[in-house]
Amino acid sequence: MQTLFQMKYKLVKLNKFSGHQASIYSIFIEDEQKTLFDRFLEENKNLFLSELKDITARLNTIGHYTGAREKFFRFKEGIPGDGVCALFDVPDSNLRLYCIRYGSLIVILGGGGYKPKGMASFQENTKLQDENYLLRQISSDIKRRMADDEISFTDDYMDFEGNLIFNDEEDE
Repeated sequence: MQTLFQMKYKLVKLNKFSGHQASIYSIFIEDEQKTLFDRFLEENKNLFLSELKDITARLNTIGHYTGAREKFFRFKEGIPGDGVCALFDVPDSNLRLYCIRYGSLIVILGGGGYKPKGMASFQENTKLQDENYLLRQISSDIKRRMADDEISFTDDYMDFEGNLIFNDEEDE
């Protein structure tokens, strides 16, 4: 997997899941021509189709009916204040989808993967660790842009506005 320092990416709204209760975004990786969420779906469709259906149903519910309620997420997946969490669809699910949650109105979907039962932490799995740390870096990039007034929330706090394209040469 490329690191963020080797790629150009942008925040993109996923209109299929976004609705009047919450906006759902993902990260479009220019070199891959797909979002992190699309990659997550492709990587897991053969072994975890049932869990993917649960996850997409939950995303539809979040965007159109309930908003991003705390009970849908497993917190403390990142560092304090970065908003990195895992979508919590059903209690016995072994598939982790890492996200960045901005209150109940905006969720940015990253990637994830399989976390076997009995595994104490994601750091024991290189794939999960890479996906988690990638979202931590994206959260940091967004926070930096917000502090510099390059990105902000819309007046209703349902969307981002501003410079949503990140390029490693520009951000160093």
